[in-house]
Amino acid sequence: MIFKNCYRTHDCGELRIEDAGKEVKLAGWVNSIRKLGGITFATLRDNFGITQILVKDDNLIQDVCKETVIAVHGKVIERESKNPKMPTGDIEIDVDSLEVLGRCQSTLPFEIMNAPATREDLRLKYRYLDLRNPDTHNLILLRSKMLHFVRNKMYDMGFTEVQTPILANSSPEGARDFIVPTVNAPGEFFALPQAPQQFKQLLMVSGFDKYFQIAPCFRNEPARADRTPGEFYQIDMEMSFATQEDVLNTCEEFITSLFKELTPDREFSTAPLVRIPYREAMEKYCSDKPDLRNPLIVHDLTKLFANTEFSLFKDKTIKAICANCGEKSRKWFDEIGQVIVAYEGKGCVHIKYADGEFTGSIVKYLSEEDKQHLIKEFNLVGGESILMVADSPEMAPKLANVLRNELGNRLELIDKNKIAMCWIVDFPFFEKNKETGKIDFGHNPFSMPQATLEELDTKDPFEIVAYQYDMVINGHECLSGAVRNHDPKVMLKVFEKVGYGEEVVKQKFGALYNAFSYGAPPHAGCAFGFDSLLMIVANKELMREIIAFPLNNNARDLLMNSPSKIDDKFLREVGIQLIKKDE
Repeated sequence: MIFKNCYRTHDCGELRIEDAGKEVKLAGWVNSIRKLGGITFATLRDNFGITQILVKDDNLIQDVCKETVIAVHGKVIERESKNPKMPTGDIEIDVDSLEVLGRCQSTLPFEIMNAPATREDLRLKYRYLDLRNPDTHNLILLRSKMLHFVRNKMYDMGFTEVQTPILANSSPEGARDFIVPTVNAPGEFFALPQAPQQFKQLLMVSGFDKYFQIAPCFRNEPARADRTPGEFYQIDMEMSFATQEDVLNTCEEFITSLFKELTPDREFSTAPLVRIPYREAMEKYCSDKPDLRNPLIVHDLTKLFANTEFSLFKDKTIKAICANCGEKSRKWFDEIGQVIVAYEGKGCVHIKYADGEFTGSIVKYLSEEDKQHLIKEFNLVGGESILMVADSPEMAPKLANVLRNELGNRLELIDKNKIAMCWIVDFPFFEKNKETGKIDFGHNPFSMPQATLEELDTKDPFEIVAYQYDMVINGHECLSGAVRNHDPKVMLKVFEKVGYGEEVVKQKFGALYNAFSYGAPPHAGCAFGFDSLLMIVANKELMREIIAFPLNNNARDLLMNSPSKIDDKFLREVGIQLIKKDE
């Protein structure tokens, strides 16, 4: 029920057959106009729905076009031709007066009802028109509903909402920062936070027990498939006196409650969620973001082909997937190979097993022992195809992941209405820097290693894992978190392993490092990607659809025409000089 005022007594989604005979006022946008004889039938649309109006006096509506904002007065009557697809489809308004509140020009950039099929640049330039489309409009209403749920659920679970600064310090880790100049300190800069990481840990040192925030985060990087460029939101949380188990249990309660509330008609994983160690995920799925709706498993055949004479496999890492592809054509397999080529691979080789025999171009390179190995490895019974990719140890798993996803989609193995969740745990704490060959942090430098101070000195650093965890939903990383390293001695030791001495730690992370020397509780936390979760709730593939005013893939706002140039006078005030690229 909306607040009643001079423009309307009811909204456009409210009236029903029980209201027949009432005199009402409605206001909204003209959604459609249809003339039949001397009578005009139109539909009126607002935030709440659509109602049909009946205008018998043509003078009232002759100058009105679609998308004009009007207010009407009239009586609710029963429709002769009811529309069961409309909640208000049993009634219409017999209009006796009509007022134009906001006139629309007769030519629109695109039809509102066809907005989803319109090219992206036009939709973003006229986003306020795009958002009038009921399907798109309802996605933003769903966003509001989810925001409301998140806050209520977090409060119910004992979390305290705290807003951390937007103007923060630049971080040496992670993605590129957005920097912000200030007239108070020309030549020095704030940075927009990539995440509230240090602030939320400082809140735990400050004595707060459980913190949360629906936090804006900023990363100065290109668009990704699962993230918009520039900014995104995360459900940020931290807990004092908490272990990894505490965080995982809390998050499972939160996420299952969210899906139960917002997607009650869809099947979703229930707690406790399956936990997959990172190395196992990379072995079975060649990804730390496996879509568990897809049943296909990756196998390593490198040893089998160690001495092969087949040139494409020689001295390569071989990954293979077995699938029942039926009687697919050569063209079908060739198209999969072209997908692999598009990801910088060399293509895809396949063989088929049927009636106790293997067929395919590489069968001549297989001994009888090799064939028996394949039958046992894949538990073959007949009718299966084995698809293989070969490349370097780094590249082959990436291509196998592409192959697994492609097969899952082409064979329609993935139930798009299902929500499959899992935890990926035990991430490597260190990794080798691809450019320098030296030790680097594998994930989050503020995580607690699963190693003592002595083991940090004596163990192979690449065998050390962290108390780190990701929640993966339908192949999307929707949460990342860790038990935090709150011990200054351990913190110095892990930074020392990657080449940072105590002075560097104090300089880059001084606030956090100093705070830990004043009594820091064990603490752990995580952050859900709000936009990623909403995409799954809405069952959408494009993140742009669930954001009111998104940037395009080039990180430009076509509606407001930004980013834009700044006046030279202001640049001088903040100590900035622009340098042309050719200089």
